[in-house]
Amino acid sequence: MADTTTIRVSRDTHATLTRLAAERRETIDETVRRALRALRQDAMGRDLAVPLTEDETAWLDADAG
Repeated sequence: MADTTTIRVSRDTHATLTRLAAERRETIDETVRRALRALRQDAMGRDLAVPLTEDETAWLDADAG
C-alpha cells in the first residue's frame, strides 16, 4: 500500500472488517475495496432496472444508416 489515510469506524465495524478480511484471506483494504465496488455495482444495477423513457427508446430504435 503506497499511500494511506485513516478513517474512523466503530469498534464493531472494525471487528467485522477484520473478521471478513481474515475469512477471505485478504487485507482490510482489499475487503473495503471489494465492498465499495459491490455498492457501485448495486447502484448501477438499480439505475439499469429503471424503464427507458420514450426518448431513450426512440433513440435506441432509430435507424443508424
